[in-house]
Amino acid sequence: MAVVTLAVGTLVVAVDARTWLDAVVLSTGVIAAFVASIRWTAVGIPRVVLPCLIVTAAVWIVGSLALDAHAAFYGISVVGSLYAPKLPRHRVLAAIGLAAFVALVGAAGLLVAPDDTTNVLLLYVLVPAGVTVVVTGTMFAGQVFYDLVEELEDSREREAELAVVKERMRFASDLHDIQGHTLHVVKLKITLAERLLGTDIGRAGVELREVHALVGDTITQTKDLAYGQRRLNLYAELENAKNLFEAAGIYVRVERETEVAARVGELLGQVLRETTTNILRHAQATYVKITLSKSGIAVLNDGVGPAPLSGLSGLSTLRERVADNGGELIVEKGDGRFLTRAQFPDGRSDR
Repeated sequence: MAVVTLAVGTLVVAVDARTWLDAVVLSTGVIAAFVASIRWTAVGIPRVVLPCLIVTAAVWIVGSLALDAHAAFYGISVVGSLYAPKLPRHRVLAAIGLAAFVALVGAAGLLVAPDDTTNVLLLYVLVPAGVTVVVTGTMFAGQVFYDLVEELEDSREREAELAVVKERMRFASDLHDIQGHTLHVVKLKITLAERLLGTDIGRAGVELREVHALVGDTITQTKDLAYGQRRLNLYAELENAKNLFEAAGIYVRVERETEVAARVGELLGQVLRETTTNILRHAQATYVKITLSKSGIAVLNDGVGPAPLSGLSGLSTLRERVADNGGELIVEKGDGRFLTRAQFPDGRSDR
């Protein structure tokens, strides 16, 4: 913009200036327009704009009324058209006022040369006002495009920030799945080992070794999570859940209607792990029924009291994750029982 402004302004001075005074006056307007164009991309309206606008307006007045320089409008047409679209409000009124000022100053030339009406109207009114309107309209269109580009950039930045937040939430949720599940299982097994110390030391040792192995496996899973390599195996989670429920004295019944689709296995494994943790923490269950189908999993347990359940934020997070992958996670409570069901239509996952 600055290069074009200076190049065209130099051409205007070269063509329209007939004396050194004309050249000085016209050059002053071109320089003011050049300075304003340099600051055009600044945020808001820079302080240089008002002085530049005053200088170019004075150049147009002097050029049209005293020097007979019909191209003296160039400076104000550039400065006004650049910054009218950047005003916070009344942009259209500013553009109309700019064109009106250019036309009225040019029309004032009739007072100086009343006998040359046609020439004054053409060179000092119609051409300057018309050029100003065209340039201003072009700049309005350019400003709209510029604003659109800025909005797109802002939108991309917001999307990037949202993606980072989602990834952090996903990581936190996975870390909660690993650590929370492990801690509750460790607590359960240590409690069981304490009970067995006085009656069956061998079995207590087995439970403590399983705790040791579980902690080691959790450390490995945490490392895999940190490096993005963690993958849950549904059938391993199923076997683990069955062992945990049996260790807690809960009867477990597993029904496999068919093999679960591979694409949804990992998410269903997460649902099963979270549900297992919730049952061990919040329910006084005596039995659990786990049903696997091609498209989903359902876990039904008893031992649920009448009070509203709390601390199930993990399921809320999983509900969003399942929904994001084209499935549905439903939880239902009634008659002392609690049902957790995750299902994907036709066994599909969008991941």
